[in-house]
Amino acid sequence: MDMRLILLLALSILAACQSVAPPPVSGRIVDLHSGQAVTPQRLVERLAVAPRVVVGEQHDNRDHHTLQRWLLQALGAERAQGSLLLEMLTPSQQPRVDALRQRSTMPNDLPAVLAWSPGWDWSLYGPVVEFALAQRYPLLAANLDATEIQRFYRQPPALQGDRSNAVAVKDVLLGQIRESHCGLLPESQMPAMLAVQQQRDRRMAERLLQAPTPALLLAGAWHGRKDLGVPLHMLDLGADEAPIVLMLAEEGSDVTPAMADYVWYTPATASQDYCAQMREQSER
Repeated sequence: MDMRLILLLALSILAACQSVAPPPVSGRIVDLHSGQAVTPQRLVERLAVAPRVVVGEQHDNRDHHTLQRWLLQALGAERAQGSLLLEMLTPSQQPRVDALRQRSTMPNDLPAVLAWSPGWDWSLYGPVVEFALAQRYPLLAANLDATEIQRFYRQPPALQGDRSNAVAVKDVLLGQIRESHCGLLPESQMPAMLAVQQQRDRRMAERLLQAPTPALLLAGAWHGRKDLGVPLHMLDLGADEAPIVLMLAEEGSDVTPAMADYVWYTPATASQDYCAQMREQSER
C-alpha cells in the first residue's frame, strides 16, 4: 500500500477519534442498559443517530447547563441538528424567538426581548439560548402558557392514554409533588397540580413529535423520565418508539434503566435546606 495512503488513513482515524472536544465538566457516563462506562465521544456518536433525544437536568445545577451547550456543539459536529426544544420557553414567546433568529446580532437586553421568565436563572440558561439562536435550526417552545396552566388547574382535562394514566405513574408523581412542596400543599390541590404536571409532559411530547428531526428537548429530570414523563406520553400519542433519554444527575443520585438510557453523573453540589425555608415562611 502507498505510504501516503497509509498516512492519510491514519490521520483520518486520529481526526475521527478527536472530533469531539473534551467536555468542560468532570464526571462519568453510564449506559444504564449494560451498566458499562461510556466515553463522551461514544455517547455523542450514539445520540447523533437518534431522531429524538431528551436531556433531563437539575434546573439549578450549573454543570448541567454547561454540558448541554457542549452537547449541542458536539452533536452539531456529527450531523445537522433539526431542532432544539426548551421546557423554559412558552408558546407566547415563540414569535419573539423567531424574530430574533432573523437578526444578525443579538440585543444586549436579550432576556427582556425574549420576555424570559425570572423563574429560570438567565445566568444558567443564557449560554444555551444564545448558542441556539446563532444556529440555523429552530429553537422551539415546549411548555404551556400561563393561561393554559391556570385553565388546567381550574378544570383538569381528561388525559388520554393507558401508560400516563396508570395508577403507579400517578402515585409516584403525586409523591414528587408533595415532596417538592415540602408537604405544605393541601391535599385538595393535589389533583389539579398533578393535572398541570401531566399536561406539561403531554405538551412537550406533542411538540417533540412535531419538531424537525433530529430533535433534542431540554427539560427537568422528572419531565424527562422514561417511566413517568415525556417519553411515556409520546408512546400514548402513538409514537413508534420512545426517545433516547440522557439524564444529567449529581453523584449520589439514583438513576435506573427504567428512568433513562444514559446517565451523566456530575460532582455533587452543596444543597440548601429549601423545605426548612418554606416551613419558616409558612409559619410567619
